[in-house]
Amino acid sequence: MNFLVGAFKPQCNVSIIFADGRSRKQVSLKKENGQTVTVPQFQSQENTVGEVVIEPVQGKKVEHNGVKIELLGQIELYFDRGNFYDFTSLVRELDVPGELYERKTYPFEFSTVEMPYESYNGVNVRLRYILKVTISRNYVSNIIEYQEFVVRNYSPLPSINNSIKMEVGIEDCLHIELEYNKSKYHLKDVIVGKIYFLMVRIKIKNMELEIRRRESTGSGPNTYVETETLAKFELMDGAPVRAGESIPVRVFVSPYELSPTYRNINNKFSVKYYFNLVLVDEEDRRYFKQQEVTIYRLLETS
Repeated sequence: MNFLVGAFKPQCNVSIIFADGRSRKQVSLKKENGQTVTVPQFQSQENTVGEVVIEPVQGKKVEHNGVKIELLGQIELYFDRGNFYDFTSLVRELDVPGELYERKTYPFEFSTVEMPYESYNGVNVRLRYILKVTISRNYVSNIIEYQEFVVRNYSPLPSINNSIKMEVGIEDCLHIELEYNKSKYHLKDVIVGKIYFLMVRIKIKNMELEIRRRESTGSGPNTYVETETLAKFELMDGAPVRAGESIPVRVFVSPYELSPTYRNINNKFSVKYYFNLVLVDEEDRRYFKQQEVTIYRLLETS
């Protein structure tokens, strides 16, 4: 059976190299197997330029029906795992049918690529961008190589950013006013606000502020909703002494792995964020007040 040894080894090595790979910003990307890799970061309308290197294993030739490279933007829903929905698909033919005997380098360029959505790894959905090289062959399986990269898109400061004012009330027992200084926050922002106690006739044990992410995938009866609590902050331990007291709120957002808010991405998924105020009384009853906020990635200035 020795003749089988090495029969399934690849006939060539394929590398995808970005032209500006050394100077371009690199970011961490968590793969499905839990491993973290470092990949280059792009944003929409950038050029994607580089080269594909194909190197046959010594002593072997590679017969092929052509070589191509694709730039793909894909959405995968985990309840439909393995099926990718392409929202961006660009192709460059690199070689006509023939044979490869030695190392060969193919330059490629995708100019001002529209990459409208950010890369995202969620509970039930993944949005990714890849370069895919395919060496087409007869009678045997194609040789395919992937190179993933991350897309981050930036926004300017919003022209309108209204404050949020809410009331929490239980008739004749509790009346609280809650104020946040704005309703839109960038990923390195600070939540600033104040809580006013107008009436307190129940014994409050503690008060927390939660940041929650709600991911919706699918549509109609096949809609899946997952809510995660990403962070909890204790605002108060014990009850206010009297009505008229107030406590400040000041929370930094940057330590937490937030994404921007995504609304109906390619009719496949949405990601929304909420501030959730939780009051717990001495009988462990919990009172909630939830407010949706917008998260965005601030345009970086040099």
